[in-house]
Amino acid sequence: MSPLNLTPNFGPNPREGADAFYAELIAAQADLSDEAAADWLARLALILCNHIGDRDVLRQAFTLAHEPHD
Repeated sequence: MSPLNLTPNFGPNPREGADAFYAELIAAQADLSDEAAADWLARLALILCNHIGDRDVLRQAFTLAHEPHD
């Protein structure tokens, strides 16, 4: 089983990269209704899951996504 990478992976300065990515993610759906944004996020998730392709890693991500966070 491949391990899920949970280490920040957004370039040489992961914190700034993550913040910049988050801003891009929000901007990409800014003009969408709530329903359209949910559909867009679902399509994005499917595209990225296909790119990852490793079903074991994806199952790990599904499990992690169900865990509560602070």
